[in-house]
Amino acid sequence: MKKIGILFGQENSFPQAFVDRINEKAEKNISAEFVRIDKMMQGEPLGYSVIVDRISQDVPFYRASLKNAAITGTAVINNPFWWSADEKFFNNALAVKLGVPVPKTVLLPSKDHPASTTDRSFRNLAFPLDWDAIFDYVGFPAYMKPFDGGGWRDVYKISDKDDLWDKFAQTGQLVMLLQEEIIFDDYFRCYCIGGKHVRIMQYEPRNPHHLRYEHGKAPASKKMLDTITKYVLQLNKYLGYDFNTVEFAVRDGIPYAIDFCNPAPDAEVTSVGEDNFEWVVETAASYAIERAKAQKDNRDNLTWGEYVKTGAAGKPLMGTAAAKTAEADVSAGKVDHAITDEAKPKKKAAATKKAAKK
Repeated sequence: MKKIGILFGQENSFPQAFVDRINEKAEKNISAEFVRIDKMMQGEPLGYSVIVDRISQDVPFYRASLKNAAITGTAVINNPFWWSADEKFFNNALAVKLGVPVPKTVLLPSKDHPASTTDRSFRNLAFPLDWDAIFDYVGFPAYMKPFDGGGWRDVYKISDKDDLWDKFAQTGQLVMLLQEEIIFDDYFRCYCIGGKHVRIMQYEPRNPHHLRYEHGKAPASKKMLDTITKYVLQLNKYLGYDFNTVEFAVRDGIPYAIDFCNPAPDAEVTSVGEDNFEWVVETAASYAIERAKAQKDNRDNLTWGEYVKTGAAGKPLMGTAAAKTAEADVSAGKVDHAITDEAKPKKKAAATKKAAKK
């Protein structure tokens, strides 16, 4: 029997639905459960053919455990080695090389010295930095955020130089990005599972959290959806993520990739809505079963992105073979309400369900 496990933290609806969906499918010799770790011995398997990781970014013990599981043959979703190495500034640099539009972004050293360092540790760093060149490049207003963070933590909107000095002083030992503000006409959040299944969701990050998928905008054009699909597949192909989200802000008809390092993306039904939740549960369950069937003990069953594979093979990053993207299974969330309905989403949802029962 091959076991599929899910490792998770504070989320509630997705893990249980994921496990239930796999077990409901009743695939021969495949079952799913919550991961249980009662001891961690070096080089010893955990007993899972596949583990879906939803929490190790916050728990170093879990990250080390998943690397140990991977070396014994577990297919870990997502690759814990790459996830450990990746960060948002590299993501942006890769997007630039791939020709995917991104906001102008610079990396800032931490305001305070990292622990166990002194002034002598920074003799290679110019002081002061060429702030004028940085400001001319990024412009104002701008956003400042951690280069490896998530969940909207420690994100600052910066209006001018004085505002930057004030807010930069609050960042302590965090390494920050300073990023051009994209004043957008439309915004999209896209699940990508298995590097081939894409769910495009129009989104409004300026709304309260529970209303961000209740945007009231007209559906996007096919041309825009096709462009976004291309970028989603290309970015995930090179990064190698099995489960990720990519966010785009559209300015003057151009979709800019804003954030695409989200390997444990929000999948709670209370925030993404029932339609998107159903898609992510079904797609993730089917993909995990696919990976379980392909898994071989005592082999590397991880997904490695084209960036790593082309580098290991000594090939150009944008070689012809590497640049190709797979055929995609794409869906888009529907818009079925007007913007005026956003103040009363619960009443509307209840009325819809009542009508459906009649």
